[in-house]
Amino acid sequence: MRSFRLIAVPILFAAAFAASAQDNQLSDVQKIAADAAVALQSAPKTEEVKKVRYWTNSLQTKLDFGQTSLTNWAAGGYNTVSLKTFIDANANYSKDKMFWNNRLQLDYGFLYSADKPILQKSDDRIYLESKWGYQAKDELYYSANFSFRSQFSNTYEYPTPSSKADGSALGEGEEYSAEDWRAARVHKSGLLSPAYTNLALGLDYKPLSWLTVNLAPLTGGFVIVDNPQLRASYSQPLKKKYEDVTDLPKLEDGTTVDGNVYRAAKFEFGAQLKVDFKFNVNDNFAFSSQVVLFSDYLDDPQNLRVNWDTRIDWKLAKFFSFTIITNLIYDDNVLIVTPEEKAAGLQGKQRVQFKESLSFGFVYTFATKS
Repeated sequence: MRSFRLIAVPILFAAAFAASAQDNQLSDVQKIAADAAVALQSAPKTEEVKKVRYWTNSLQTKLDFGQTSLTNWAAGGYNTVSLKTFIDANANYSKDKMFWNNRLQLDYGFLYSADKPILQKSDDRIYLESKWGYQAKDELYYSANFSFRSQFSNTYEYPTPSSKADGSALGEGEEYSAEDWRAARVHKSGLLSPAYTNLALGLDYKPLSWLTVNLAPLTGGFVIVDNPQLRASYSQPLKKKYEDVTDLPKLEDGTTVDGNVYRAAKFEFGAQLKVDFKFNVNDNFAFSSQVVLFSDYLDDPQNLRVNWDTRIDWKLAKFFSFTIITNLIYDDNVLIVTPEEKAAGLQGKQRVQFKESLSFGFVYTFATKS
């Protein structure tokens, strides 16, 4: 028994020494880990670099629908249905002193009224703008501006028919049919008839965030009238071989000069002044207006061509808005013929053109984050 005790004592002493050594090793490891954690916490944090966006894009779509239905309505009136769409697409680039802004506006609409059994076009517009600029000094920029204006399809006026489509008189109790109305319609415009293109080189002045004034003393472009029947109404020049002809070729009925004697395109070179106003009163109310004045050095420079477009958008709810649009045009080369002048065989004259549109409908905007 005594011998067992003599052996057990060294064994216990050795075990205690081993446990003490292991505890020392664990404490050293723990200390190293704690020091590493402190070092990581005290190391400077690297901030996440935000990606710079040079392009900002947006697409606004709008759909307006209107309808009126009358039944035994003593005051009178006609059942009507209208549908109109609008697209406003923007793609803008900005980096350092340079910018490049692009905007495309598309309008198209239909109207049906029971007093005329035909579908009539109420709105039709294509307007593309592209402007490049480079900062010269403070609010002043060198600029190059391209624009294109036209419409998608044919536009007609529908005067009341004087007879049926086959030339016979309207019988008692009869009403003019859709065919009769179409036979009496007057063609006013169409795709590329007319179309206006120009490239303007000049300066942009931006004194305020909502105001831009562009002066381009070097502006060249074309007035295009692809349909020969409409070229005389837009004062297109004669083709070279007809310039000295006094008795121009006429149509088979002998009433109108053959439109093929006029050129399809007319070159213009002059100066242009464009003023843009665009600001948001608040998140729900936006106003924009653009005035463009053009003087043609090659053809009566004192006669200015005027285009003035104004748009007011009032957002009433998340997806619904109230919109007012006005368009004013004066072009010395466009002859407006009234029904009375047409009946008297007159050519018409220059007049101020004005259009106003008021609508309420569904609107949605897709936009990239700045």
